[in-house]
Amino acid sequence: MGDNVSKKSIQIAFCLVTMLFLLWGLSYGLLDVMNKNFQNQLGITKATSGLLQAAYFGGYFVFATPASLVARKYGFKGGIILGLFLYAIGALLIIPASNVHSFYMFLGAFFVIACGLASLETNANPYITKLGRDEDAPFRINVAQSFNGVGQFIGPIVGGSLFLSITNGSDIAANMHNVQMVYVGIAVIVLAMLVIFLAAKLPEGAQVSGGEDSSEGSGSYGQLFGYRHFRLGALAQFLYIAGQVGAGAFFINYSVEHWQGLEDSKAAYFFGIALVAFMVGRIVTTPLMKKFSAGKILGIYSAVNVVLMLCLSLVSGSVSVFLLIASFFFMSISFPTIFALSIVKIPENLVKTASSILIMSIVGGAIMPFIMGHVADNFGTATGYLLLAPCYLYVSWYGFKGCQAKSAVDMKECKAN
Repeated sequence: MGDNVSKKSIQIAFCLVTMLFLLWGLSYGLLDVMNKNFQNQLGITKATSGLLQAAYFGGYFVFATPASLVARKYGFKGGIILGLFLYAIGALLIIPASNVHSFYMFLGAFFVIACGLASLETNANPYITKLGRDEDAPFRINVAQSFNGVGQFIGPIVGGSLFLSITNGSDIAANMHNVQMVYVGIAVIVLAMLVIFLAAKLPEGAQVSGGEDSSEGSGSYGQLFGYRHFRLGALAQFLYIAGQVGAGAFFINYSVEHWQGLEDSKAAYFFGIALVAFMVGRIVTTPLMKKFSAGKILGIYSAVNVVLMLCLSLVSGSVSVFLLIASFFFMSISFPTIFALSIVKIPENLVKTASSILIMSIVGGAIMPFIMGHVADNFGTATGYLLLAPCYLYVSWYGFKGCQAKSAVDMKECKAN
């Protein structure tokens, strides 16, 4: 850590940026509830509702590179301010979408929200990893991501209470009013955060890493992909997000289909429990990363999820729902751990570009729900969950083997490029 930055400044920066993790966790937690809500209120199929995730995570894919360019010119703070602005605009666009009950207008609003979140994640994730030693990067980012878990837990509770409790299509006006009020409230909170970040002074670049400021260097994509652990990590992130988003998108559908008599609002409550398990997984596991290899923990957890995905098609009743809940515990540390392991030992001038590519890989979440929706419509939701097993299998391999950064080999590959 650079001598020109006080410990207090670093702590303030860490706290402020960590609050952002809660904000995008809340957005994601609400998203999965909206799938079932739109099926109920707007009469769409599971496959069509999967377009919601396509628009949302497609926004991540489209905007991650522009967000990186903004960060390179205006710093992490500039990228965060842009993200908050777009998040607020997208939330306010829910107003006209809910007034006319248009699914496609909702898709547009969620796309804008996702562009804002892409800018936030492209900047906040690497910023957190650089607030200290590389060796502790997985620990730091998992601490911050624990607050993301809090937001993801709150989302389904709010959605289940205000959206899915109104299950009759004739009550669509009341349902849409509640949707509108929730997102107006989010917009107010996000705008308040925007004001705070405009006023805050955040240490930037080499100030937090203690190295020379090479953020404006001429690092190329060829150099970046010369790092084997990075390119394998980008694929791991793509497949992991495909698995996580797919599991959440149809959680409520799976639960009501396999637990006889379970209502949508109650299933949303159990989804909230799943996200508590997700949060607890991070809280419980993060301290272990001080004692054990983060990669090995990732490998073990992902291997467990391979088994759980296979079991979901073999069991029914309450047991099946609890197994699905358990899978969220073992997903918990995957995203931040893959992120940290992928950019460790990456030069400073490549970090922002690397971050944008890892955020672009979130597009896996845009693809899987649409495919799962088609499979679920034709063969049942449980069959759709079988698609997630190969995703977790690759992530498990990456944790055990693929994440190992072989610096000498990597540098030779970089020079060859």
